[in-house]
Amino acid sequence: MSSGFTHRLAQRADIPAIEPLMVASIRGLLRDFLPPDAVEASFDIMGLDTQLIDDGTYYIIECEGVIAGCGGWSRRATLFGGDHSAGRDVALLDPRTEPARVRAMYTNPAFARRGIGRLVLSLCERAAAVEGFTRVQLAATLSGEPLYRACGYEDIERFEAPTRSGLRIPLVRMGKRIEAVA
Repeated sequence: MSSGFTHRLAQRADIPAIEPLMVASIRGLLRDFLPPDAVEASFDIMGLDTQLIDDGTYYIIECEGVIAGCGGWSRRATLFGGDHSAGRDVALLDPRTEPARVRAMYTNPAFARRGIGRLVLSLCERAAAVEGFTRVQLAATLSGEPLYRACGYEDIERFEAPTRSGLRIPLVRMGKRIEAVA
């Protein structure tokens, strides 16, 4: 890869390195979009869903041995949230009638705006297409929304996710058509 980035599937052994990257990403990239208390409340609804690692659908993006970002996709019904989030649904989606989910995308703030998100999206979309999906959906944070829109995702609905503190975090369900691979 000419960008200097490499990618691989995440393994459970990567979790200790992924978790601090997620914290840095949430705190560093959401602060321009949400007040400090809402950024902290976001941890209730964001984080790593280890089901993605177990399913072999979660990617690590590296640059010279440093994790620059991560993200994945899912063939399961959960739209967003980590292992600790309420309302997770592990039911398998039907690729003929339901969209795959793009999930848990995080970029190390030191690598922001260098193509990490685009790379993760292309990996996810390609893998979902190989499994017969023709659509993908995601729940975008306000900081991620411009990237997804630039990559062809369109708004489906705006909503707010409740947190334990009572704050509600604004999210945007977005979707995109992809070409299934025969």
